[in-house]
Amino acid sequence: MSHATTSPSLATVAGSLRDIAQRAGMSHPGLLYHFPTKEALLMAVLERRDQVDGEVNPVRGEDGLVALRNLVASAYRNEANRGVVELFAVVSAEATSAEHPAHEFFVARYERLVASVTRAFEEVRAAGLLHEGIDPDVAGVQTVALMDGLQIQWLLGSTALSMGDAMRAHFAALVDAEL
Repeated sequence: MSHATTSPSLATVAGSLRDIAQRAGMSHPGLLYHFPTKEALLMAVLERRDQVDGEVNPVRGEDGLVALRNLVASAYRNEANRGVVELFAVVSAEATSAEHPAHEFFVARYERLVASVTRAFEEVRAAGLLHEGIDPDVAGVQTVALMDGLQIQWLLGSTALSMGDAMRAHFAALVDAEL
C-alpha cells in the first residue's frame, strides 16, 4: 500500500483546489481569494511549517548546543508528521528547477538553515566542545544534507532508524556533549 494514499494531508493536497476548499469547509472562490493557485497553497503550508518549527524548536538557542538539540527534537517531531514531510520532500525536489514557483523560497530557506546550523557549530567550537578537525562550515552543510536524506529514506521505508536517533548519532560524532 502506498503511504501517500494513507496520508490525509497529502491526499488533500493531491486533490483539486475545489476539493481542498470543500474539505476545509469553505467555498472555492473563498479559497482562491487567499490562495489563487495550488502552488500558493502549498507554499503557505511549507511556510507555516517553518514558522511553527522556528517557534517550537528554533535552530538557535542560548548556545550552539541548544540549537543542535533543537534539530534533534525537530527530527523526532517530523516522524509524527509524515504528510508534511512528504509534501516538503516533493516540493523541494520540484523546486530545484529555477522556473518552479517555490525555487526562491527553497534557495533562501537553505541559505538561512545552513547559516544557522553553521553558527551553532561555531558556538560549540567556541565553547571547546567541537571535536578536533571539524570545520563548522562543512558540518553545517553536512547536517542539513543529512536531515533531508534521512527524510527521503524514512519516507521510502528504507531505514528503520529513527530520524531523531540518526541526528543524535551524527552530532555525537562531532560534539563532546550529550545531545
